[in-house]
Amino acid sequence: MFRKKAIVKGSYDRENQKPVIRSSICTGEQVAGFKNIHTGEFIDIMLIRNTKDMDEFIDKYGILSDEITKE
Repeated sequence: MFRKKAIVKGSYDRENQKPVIRSSICTGEQVAGFKNIHTGEFIDIMLIRNTKDMDEFIDKYGILSDEITKE
């Protein structure tokens, strides 16, 4: 009757973007997204509240945990 919601696979431009976690200095709020290597533009994807959210972001985009940088 109740099923787990299926994770839809996403994609990003691996040549021009890199996965980044932005963290607020004041509140500690973390946002996962992608930063354009050439322009520095950040595209936010989702709010990270716990490790489950982080795992969902990694699984959805097929990212290795060592590829993600923090800012």
